[in-house]
Amino acid sequence: MSCWDTVREYGLRSIGIGERLLPRTDFTLCEHVTLIGSGMIWNLYFGILALFFGFFLANAVALAKASANPWLRKPAEWFIYLFRGSPLFIQFFLAYETFVLLPRAGIDIPLGFTTITVATSWLSKAWAGALIVLFLNTAAYSAEIFYGALRSVPKGDVEAADAYGMSGWSRFRRIIWPTMMRLAWPAYTNEAIFLFHATTLVYFSGFPAFQQRGDSLYYATYFASKTFNPFIAYPVVACYFILLTLILITLFGAVNRRLNRHLPQASRSRIRLRPQIIR
Repeated sequence: MSCWDTVREYGLRSIGIGERLLPRTDFTLCEHVTLIGSGMIWNLYFGILALFFGFFLANAVALAKASANPWLRKPAEWFIYLFRGSPLFIQFFLAYETFVLLPRAGIDIPLGFTTITVATSWLSKAWAGALIVLFLNTAAYSAEIFYGALRSVPKGDVEAADAYGMSGWSRFRRIIWPTMMRLAWPAYTNEAIFLFHATTLVYFSGFPAFQQRGDSLYYATYFASKTFNPFIAYPVVACYFILLTLILITLFGAVNRRLNRHLPQASRSRIRLRPQIIR
């Protein structure tokens, strides 16, 4: 089988398209790169969706934490403390055990005139359960970043908005929120990079890989266990994530330049990669 045939048969295997059976012997470098690249589809799925939905929740939680109303501030503070104070792997484990304990037939919600059964079995699947954990985790970390940026918005900007007659939603949308994003974006970029790296923990969590359709680390571990040589499969995974990191830095850097386009060149903040060794 040529390398092109391998790509055609295994390139989309992780989402159920192509060859169903994994190769058993005579593993080639092309098979390593193709199957691990196929598994990266799931890493991208987890990272993109968790980052997208987490961004909106993080903004809401950051505003709630900055609120003077304790009914908004306290839940936001505890949410951030809970997910930042516990290891991500433990969150995966507890979430999976919780979802598994839910009734397999669903939860009945009586409405008086009828009863609605809400299905719960899908929560124990990796595509849903693991995504929920990553979504909540990144929302908590991002909320703390946005909260710090919100507290750092210069008072002069707010006073200038007041002088122009802006108030309420108009002032927040046109002055406070853009400034908050500009101040938070470099740190938020590092959070986005870490989130995509953290998607590899899904493999170690209890969430099963359906029909051997796992993420990149699933296929890397498969090759390493069959060949007893981890120095091919795992470096391939590392190369994929290094490439993904470069793409993220480029995309987030473009957004950062957009946010800082009104500032002098010397005053613009630059995005620097600061890997988080321990979280």
